[in-house]
Amino acid sequence: MITKDVDLIADSLKNGEIVGMPTETVYGLAASIYNETAIEHIFAKKNRPLTNPLIVHVSSMEDARQLVQEFPSKAELLASHFWPGPLTLILPKSNLVNDVVTANNKSVAIRVPNHKTTLNLLGKLKFPLAAPSANPYNRISPTSAEHVESYFPDINILDGGECQAGLESTILSFEENEVVLLRHGAIPIESIEDLIGSRVLNRTSGGAKVNAPGMNKKHYAPLCELILTYEPLFMLSAVKNKKIGILWFKKVQIDSPQVFVNKVLAPGGSFEEASKNMYAYLHDLEKQDLDLIIVERLPDHGLGKTLNDRLIRASYK
Repeated sequence: MITKDVDLIADSLKNGEIVGMPTETVYGLAASIYNETAIEHIFAKKNRPLTNPLIVHVSSMEDARQLVQEFPSKAELLASHFWPGPLTLILPKSNLVNDVVTANNKSVAIRVPNHKTTLNLLGKLKFPLAAPSANPYNRISPTSAEHVESYFPDINILDGGECQAGLESTILSFEENEVVLLRHGAIPIESIEDLIGSRVLNRTSGGAKVNAPGMNKKHYAPLCELILTYEPLFMLSAVKNKKIGILWFKKVQIDSPQVFVNKVLAPGGSFEEASKNMYAYLHDLEKQDLDLIIVERLPDHGLGKTLNDRLIRASYK
């Protein structure tokens, strides 16, 4: 059920239920970090491996401090500048954080969301919320309450409108005096480097162990095949007898009769517009029972790098 009743959602969480909640990035599937049964329910509901840690959402820096052992100086700088906002920090966890939340890692992923409705909700609770994206594992992330309801019609969902960032948070960890990027996100890496005055180590490719959400090679994917390319028209020429949709960056290059539907991410030309629209447009295209979605690759800088990262993972076979 979709509702704007924050008190109803707060009561659901207090009763150990899982709920859908908005953030500025994507909608989350939320539960109290202190309710192990509810946290396990999140993993089961999403069909998410227990080895993939969850992000903890708190209402303030003060609340975050209770859940971590320390804030490195660069983490303090980043949090003070970007919180509330789409930045997740990986920090050594305190004994208040259950191992099931962190997939038995000794660190916790934590952030303060920049969404008025969600901060209002957190203010009514005496516990932080673990909230991975409210979609089945590896599927398209939800940026509206309706997207969440299509995935999980049996839960209460707090309606906070369409997500303004439309991309998941940037995730950083810390090694001695170095800042490490684990996931591209709604804050471009260039903005991080400008603030700290040094380069960030890029570890987004991951490895055998998943230290942060969004590191799997296959993620954010529609049910049909997706191809990411700089040359959609060339790719179109190689595909026959398929129901095809093309997702363009700024404009439709050629409206081919071979294409069932065209959509444009950013008619105004900005990465921010493309970011807000990408998941919503992928949901729209998926509903049209396509055999193939071809996506025009974006310039690989700023938020374009984040968008390409998501689309590369969505296209992984």
